Parts: sequence; structure tokens; C-alpha cells
Amino acid sequence: MRAGVDYTRPAARGFVLGIDIGTYEAKGVLVADDGSVVAQHRRPHSVLTPRPGFVEHDPDAVWWGGFVEIAQALVRESGVASSDVRAVAVSGIGPCVLPIDEDGEPLRDAILYAVDSRAQTQIDELNDVYGTEEIIGRSGTPLSSQSAGPKILWIERNEPEVFSRSARFVTCQTFLVGRLTGQWRMDHATAAYFHPFYDRRLMEWNLDGAPSALRRDQLPDLAWSSEIAGHIRADGAEATGLAIGTPVLVGAPDAVVEALSAGVAEPGDMMIMYGSSHFIIEVLEHAHSSSALWPAPFLFPGSHLAAASLPTAGSFTRWFANLLDPVAGGSDELYSALADAAQASPPGARGLLAIPFLSGDPNVRGGFVGLTMQHSRGDMARAVAESIAQGVARVIRRFDEDGLRPSRVRAVGGGTKNSVWTQAVSDVTGISQEVVPGLGASYGDAMLAALAVGFIDDVEGVASWAGVHTTVRPRADLAGLYAKQGAAFDILDTASRDIVATLAVDDKQEGMENRA
Repeated sequence: MRAGVDYTRPAARGFVLGIDIGTYEAKGVLVADDGSVVAQHRRPHSVLTPRPGFVEHDPDAVWWGGFVEIAQALVRESGVASSDVRAVAVSGIGPCVLPIDEDGEPLRDAILYAVDSRAQTQIDELNDVYGTEEIIGRSGTPLSSQSAGPKILWIERNEPEVFSRSARFVTCQTFLVGRLTGQWRMDHATAAYFHPFYDRRLMEWNLDGAPSALRRDQLPDLAWSSEIAGHIRADGAEATGLAIGTPVLVGAPDAVVEALSAGVAEPGDMMIMYGSSHFIIEVLEHAHSSSALWPAPFLFPGSHLAAASLPTAGSFTRWFANLLDPVAGGSDELYSALADAAQASPPGARGLLAIPFLSGDPNVRGGFVGLTMQHSRGDMARAVAESIAQGVARVIRRFDEDGLRPSRVRAVGGGTKNSVWTQAVSDVTGISQEVVPGLGASYGDAMLAALAVGFIDDVEGVASWAGVHTTVRPRADLAGLYAKQGAAFDILDTASRDIVATLAVDDKQEGMENRA
């Protein structure tokens, strides 16, 4: 019997393949027409941090290399014939900015999403040129480190030779789909974060008034995530082991398709994604404007969302684990041991407070306050989890202030295995969470592919694939403790900005390449 194949169930009409490229690993699943997973594979990778505030990926090694290895492994380990794979869908971290030449070859490493904060000068320039009213009109939100437009402008201003050779600027899934099919299309959900160059009023690129030599032909054609972009060519088939002519969907941002994997598809549904960052998405009935949230189209025509993130979440726990044990820092065993140690520490971490902002904002840094000789690594591990929860509470307040209180919250992602973390989020926010087990964004990709080929009838049918869940409820008796902690958290966050400015290190002195 080949590993991963269940021969007891009826023969499938076919299979769909989903692959997701994340910040620190790529994951893939091969799924039968009834939603059952017949094979899965994962591949870890690294980020590049050449200077403070710069966070990048090697697109050939990380994105294409990850896709190829996983596609090959899924076909090989499942024993499924490549001709029986009816469709492929891919998602990726985003929005990322990757300039490519006419042949689709990268011209530099890819600049990542909000964790990369290099383009503040360009944000200021675009604000001055367009004005707040026009930017909000186009984008529904102010520019931030999540905005890809300023990062394109950063390349133009700082790497003019790269900009002049750029045939297109793409994101992760666009790069992969282009390599497979020769078709360069970007989904609306990602394009909406290329503001201010995407105009949601037109649902199209808009370069009018741009202080840039950027041309329309340097931006991919637009389509919906649920549409088929093209079909695998001979060179893509040879590299991946998939069949020539297999349909490939346009693709989606990982966080958005991860929401789908949890059955978050109806207005009022909210996803809290527990990953290297916390990404929070609420599905909306109508387009929304906000000074604090990131509105965008959802996955399907006529659908909308509002999103926000906490850039440092699971990456804080990863940093802490690596600090304790650089050799075993990424191991499941060490994460489990730290979760157990945090569980043994009481709520409030015996007065220890952490700030989790290790990336995403150059004016803020992380830290611990209140340490004594009596504190243990379990207290520090709990303080890490509770600090992330306080950051989530701050994000949830943005939704509340916009009148977008969710009707249902579902928690997804690898971090949900840490019960201290999920419980802290419910305790601090006062919100119940339905924890959905599963394989996250790669499974959401498979859902999109299944919709495209008719394995799932419609969007409402997605819930039947989402699986069972448990519920984490807030503990009312801890509300006072966490309100007091939250007030201290806000005070420390504010004070730390002045401290960071005083202790600022010249980027040139600090900027040796570091592979995290």
C-alpha cells in the first residue's frame, strides 16, 4: 500500500493540489474529490535580513524550489497519477514585490510584506503627491508598511538599474503561476495591497499622477483568485512532475485562502491566523474604508474583506526558542516544552511583561520588563504569549471602532497547537474562538481548485470541507488582570518609542546579512 492513500473509500473522480508558500516554510496537500487529504508535504526555508527593516526571500530557492519539491513529493508519495490531478492552486505570503525580466527571471530578492519596513520615505512621498483623500479613495486605507506600491517606488529610487530592467513586478503566487503557465496574472485580493497603484473604485490599476516611471505593462493582468489563469506548459510539467495541460488557478494571498480553509466565507465571519504573524480577516458584505484596517476584495467577484495584522507573533516565539537553544530552536519538541513551561506559569506571568514588536515598525522594538532573579523561562514564555494576545486585542479594537464586530471567530494556523497562546487571546480580547484543525492555506488552495472543477458546488459548500472544531472561551475572572496588564502594555509601548530613538543604531553599522 502506498503511503497516504486510503484504498477503503470509493475511487475518486480526481484530485486537486494546493501549495502554500509561507514566511518560514512551504506546505502542500493532495486532496480527493470528497475533501480527504491523501498526501501532504512541508519544506522549511529561511528569510534574508540584509539590513534592519529589510526582510526578503530568494524567489528561486524559496518560492520555486519549494513548489517544485512539494509537487514532486505529493505525486510520488500518494501514488496518484499526475493525469488525475484536475487542478492546481497556489497561495503565498503577500503582498511581496519581485521585479522580473522579460523571461520571468528574478532581478533581485523578493521584498516581503509588512515585516519589511524599508519604504517609509516613499510612503511620505506618495502621501505628499496624492494627498490623504485620494489615497483613501483609491485604497480604502492609508499607506503603511503593508503597502506594496511604496516598495516598487523604493526600487526605482534606490536600484534604478533593476527598475529599468523590470518587465513586471509580481508577488509570490503570480511568480509561480507564471513559471508554470506563462500567464502573469495577479488576484484582486493581492493587487488591492499594491496601493496606491490599484484603484478599488475601478477594480483596475491606476497610475494617474504617480511620481514614478512605472508603466501599466509592468503590472500583471488582474483576475479573481477562483479563476483559472492558464495550463501547465511542458517546462513546468518537466520540473514538477505534474501533467502538461493541468489547469492552474490565479492564486491568492496565504492569509485570505487560509480563512477559506476554516470555512470563513460569509459576511461577519472572522479568521485569526496563528502564524509567524497574526493576520486577521473579516468577510464583509460591502466594500469598506478605514484609517486603521486594510480593506480589499475577497476571493470571489462581489466579495469583500477587511484585514489587519500583528507582524510579530509566532516569529516572537521562534526568536525566543532560538535564543534559548540555537540548535533546536525550530523543533517541535522545544516548542512543546516551552508551551508546557508557559502553562505552569500563572496568568500574568508573575508580573512579567513583554513587548512583541520585533519587526514591522522601525520606531518600535521588543523587550521584557519586570524581570527578577525568580522568573523562569516558563514565565518568559507565558509573557511572550500574553504580549502577542495584547497586540491582537489592539487589532480587534480597530474592527470594533469601525463597527465590524464579528458574528463568529475561527482560529487557524500552526500556533493554535499552543493552548496558552489561544487561551490568552480569548482571555485578553473577551472573544470566543472556534479552533479549526487542519492544514491551513494549502488546504484552502485545494478548496479553490475543487470549486473550479466542480468538486464543491458553491461557496456555501466550502463549510462541508472545513472540518470539526473546538471552542476556546474567555475566562471572565481574569478580565481585570488582563485589563491592568493591557494598560501597562500601552504605557510601555509608548515609552519604548523614545527609548528606541535614543538608542538608534546606524543601519550601516548593524547591516550584515543575517539568515533567520
